Amino acid sequence: MPLFGNTAAPSDAAPGPFVRKWTDGFGSLATRCLQVIIVLVIAIGVVYAAATLSVVTIPVLLALIIASAMHPVVSWLRRHKVPSVLATLAVLLGVLVVLGLVGWLIVVAVISQWPDLQKSAIRGFGQLQDFAAHLPFSISDQQVDQAVKGVQDFLTSSQFGTGALAGASATANFLTGLVLMIVVLFFFLKDGPAIWEFLLRPFTGARYERARRVGDRVVHTLGGYVRGTASVAAVDAVGIGVGLAIIGVPLALPLAVVVFITAFIPIVGATAAGILAALVALVANGPVAALIVVGIVVLVNQLEGNLLQPVLMGKTLKLHGLVILIGLTAGTVLAGITGAIISVPLLAAAWGAVQVWDGPDQPALPWRKKRPETAERR
Repeated sequence: MPLFGNTAAPSDAAPGPFVRKWTDGFGSLATRCLQVIIVLVIAIGVVYAAATLSVVTIPVLLALIIASAMHPVVSWLRRHKVPSVLATLAVLLGVLVVLGLVGWLIVVAVISQWPDLQKSAIRGFGQLQDFAAHLPFSISDQQVDQAVKGVQDFLTSSQFGTGALAGASATANFLTGLVLMIVVLFFFLKDGPAIWEFLLRPFTGARYERARRVGDRVVHTLGGYVRGTASVAAVDAVGIGVGLAIIGVPLALPLAVVVFITAFIPIVGATAAGILAALVALVANGPVAALIVVGIVVLVNQLEGNLLQPVLMGKTLKLHGLVILIGLTAGTVLAGITGAIISVPLLAAAWGAVQVWDGPDQPALPWRKKRPETAERR
């Protein structure tokens, strides 16, 4: 008989009031909410750190995306007995030549056609004034003069000077990031697989296999996205550029380059490029030419969406349009145009990693399909 009352093991004792508060239904909900808050705080901290160090993070991410796209070329050169350093330098120089050619085309074409565009703009501004004179409401010459004076005052104000200094700082940051991206891109092209293996040293067994699957899928997704998008963008740029040249729109070549660049921004990129081309045509050639440009842009975009993207992109981008739109918005807020360009491939890579988390064709448990997903019909 026990001398000191009940001597049952502590595990058999009933849980105390404090424990019961965290094990009932509401306690489980509170625990889950606390976990979500901790994860959100960590995620916000990571995003804030990445945004603060954008001069470093953005070049590294761009280098990773470009290296993923160029990895098959480097591998092909190495398989054909080209030394690793030479293969890396050849691909790196090719990338730099393409980027430099794009910038050169824009600058040279703008410089050569800027006087004609100025004359067309003055003529178009006069046409707009004549059109405004026949509107149901009146716009006086005094109001137009006040608007012009406001622009002139802004250009001569201290605020504009501050903006110019900010532009100089942004140029310095751009050059710093460009140099860093080139250096990081060289090492990613040369030693990318070795760098990944070094990062996987802490993992063994199933965790190592998972990390290898995730890495391979991320590289495959990023590379396929960039190569497919570049092919689609080139077709868009050629189609719209030829149409603009036939109509006689000034700056057709720079506008075609802008179309190529904005094609890397899904949903809104093509629309923005079309609006810009139509505005230039409106100012330089009149409303009829602007309507023709709009028709060309719509035709090319329909060709891209219904034929080129399904063939060239395949299943690389398995994201819902709403997810893409939210990712574009977040990327633009955090890093401007560059963020808008890199946000979608990064989202696609993250989703690709989820799809192979538990096996080559086995998504992570929370994202496995558990029931048919059908739209509600009314």
